[in-house]
Amino acid sequence: MAYFEELPNISQPSLLPRSNKVEDRVIVKNIFKRSKLRTDVDQAITAFNYYYVEDTQRPDVLAQQLYGDSELDWVILTTNNITNIRDQWPLSHNDLHSYLLSKYGSETNILGIHHSETIKIVDEYNRVILNGGLEVDANFTFTFVGTVTSSTGSLIRVNFGGSNSNTITPVTSITNYDYEVKINEEKRKIRVLKPQFLGAFLTEHKQIMKYKQSSNYITKKLKGTDNPRVSGV
Repeated sequence: MAYFEELPNISQPSLLPRSNKVEDRVIVKNIFKRSKLRTDVDQAITAFNYYYVEDTQRPDVLAQQLYGDSELDWVILTTNNITNIRDQWPLSHNDLHSYLLSKYGSETNILGIHHSETIKIVDEYNRVILNGGLEVDANFTFTFVGTVTSSTGSLIRVNFGGSNSNTITPVTSITNYDYEVKINEEKRKIRVLKPQFLGAFLTEHKQIMKYKQSSNYITKKLKGTDNPRVSGV
């Protein structure tokens, strides 16, 4: 079931230059009519599976794989509240590289520093003293009484005690490339509606796409709009 086929129509006055009759109208799709998951379904963990979008995998390909119908790609987008696939769907590696070149201008700039983040610190009992991944200034420092027992790019281990004060800089630099890749990777983590809930969702979608009685109501799939040539709007 293609999404745009289900969209209802609007009968609106034709404002084209060649139209010289007040009553001339054109039928267009109501692209502002939007479906969404019921609140109870949206909040039901058991209604979804969690999925990692592979490189170059498009919504229509995934819909074919999950539901046997590539035209149900909009179900996947709706489930994840995606309204702009260009910005909200993960880019392939090649497309991401092209995007980075366009945004940052050169390979050198892509590898430039975007910001600095903390390195995780734990004590001898593996208790977290400082969370990693917090955005901080490049000169951020951490002072404690004790010693550093080990240090890597992602974890620092310390022992508290003694009498000596120790100041360290638990900071790592995040490049523009690192930053953009992380954002793109987060987009790969989506949820998909389980097939057993699909039928109910499609039925409700069809109901949402029908107009209710109003002053502009014509049929369940068609409504009119005011004519500015007549109303002076």
